Amino acid sequence: MTNRLKKIFAVVIPASAVLAAGTAWFVTRLPASSFERAGSQGEPSADLVARGEYVSRLTDCVACHSVPGGAAYTGGLKMVTPLGAIFATNISPDHETGIGAYTLADFDRALRSGVAKDGHRLYPAMPYPSYAKLSDDDVRALYAYFMKGVPAVHQENRKSTIPWPLNMRWPLAFWNVVFAPSGVYRPDPSKDAQWNRGAYLVEGAGHCGACHTPRNLAFNEKGTDSHSASFVSGALIDGWFAPSLRNDANTGLGRWSEDDVFRFLKTGRNEHAVVFGSMTEAFNNSTQFFSDDDLRAVAHYLKSLPGDQQGDGAPWQYEPTQAASLQPAARQSIPGAQTYMAKCSFCHGADGRGQGQWVPPLAGAASSLVPDSSSSINVTLNGSGRVVAAGVPDSYRMPSYRAQLSDGEIADVLTFVRSSWGNRQPPVTRGDVKKLRKQTVSASSSPVILKTH
Repeated sequence: MTNRLKKIFAVVIPASAVLAAGTAWFVTRLPASSFERAGSQGEPSADLVARGEYVSRLTDCVACHSVPGGAAYTGGLKMVTPLGAIFATNISPDHETGIGAYTLADFDRALRSGVAKDGHRLYPAMPYPSYAKLSDDDVRALYAYFMKGVPAVHQENRKSTIPWPLNMRWPLAFWNVVFAPSGVYRPDPSKDAQWNRGAYLVEGAGHCGACHTPRNLAFNEKGTDSHSASFVSGALIDGWFAPSLRNDANTGLGRWSEDDVFRFLKTGRNEHAVVFGSMTEAFNNSTQFFSDDDLRAVAHYLKSLPGDQQGDGAPWQYEPTQAASLQPAARQSIPGAQTYMAKCSFCHGADGRGQGQWVPPLAGAASSLVPDSSSSINVTLNGSGRVVAAGVPDSYRMPSYRAQLSDGEIADVLTFVRSSWGNRQPPVTRGDVKKLRKQTVSASSSPVILKTH
């Protein structure tokens, strides 16, 4: 070995060792918590536990950490990723399988930094990039609720199906540095109190962007707050297309008033839409329990987000031109028209305008106007889950046509819907339907409903 190589190795080997040690420290360190020196909190007051229960409604923890037929917060929900399936964990206060041994600081690290008590990194399916904005007061209240207001249930957690080495979690430490915001929500002094409360709820506690914001190749949300035009601009998730929550006239909330948004989140329906798909769970256990002030703050904030007029296209206008094709003599020659009249028109109307707030319109609906047809296919194949508003189950539900209609028939009727009454979207193909038929199942008529009293 030459002297030159010896000198190179004398530098490279120690530097590599230092780099390896630094990397090992960085990926295994516990993030700082504002509660590290909190010590024993003592017995929480009933008011604090009640406040935590309300925060749990804002954060909708039950949606992911419960499954039909299981005890609340005991986990088990399967979430499919491109790498494999992961399962939500038990977050009841059981000391062995849940979070009963967590201190307030441990709980805070998991909630806002995505690091469990034993130091392993949580997958960002847990929306800690949004929860990072939660205030210390809300974290403290949420901890009190989970420790004193939730029954402890011994329920073992399921392991993910992501294969090694892709299941190694330490690289998430670097992912967090690049993609996960840090720090609690800071009010925008240029906005009023209602707007700031709405921003806190939408960007933080409600983690609306987790479903409604498109993601990059690294699975990070393209925007995390109102400064990004991508934030809550619509995204495909779990076989549903979560529509834009911005003021896009066609694919978002552009034709909705603040009162429309309020009523949708409070009752699950308005004259524009009825909750379905993944939003059903969010409504059943979360948004309907918000205070009216908080719901109006959410509506106020969302209506402040500008739409993308160029990308959204000319605003939809109703066109009754499809009426002729629904006449008996014409139905046979127009693919989908006969199926629409036989299976859809009784509820949604021959004119596609629905039945007020009870049955949503298909004419001008966001699901009919977005290029992605996933939601239209999914709800036709599988029906809609049961909406439970103020404790009362709905009377009108979209039925599943999985067993009644072929892939071709579903493709034809949806192509008809998505090209009628002013809707102008590309045809739905049999392949589109076939793919979702394999990947999805019929909606359950027994939803997860968290009862706290």
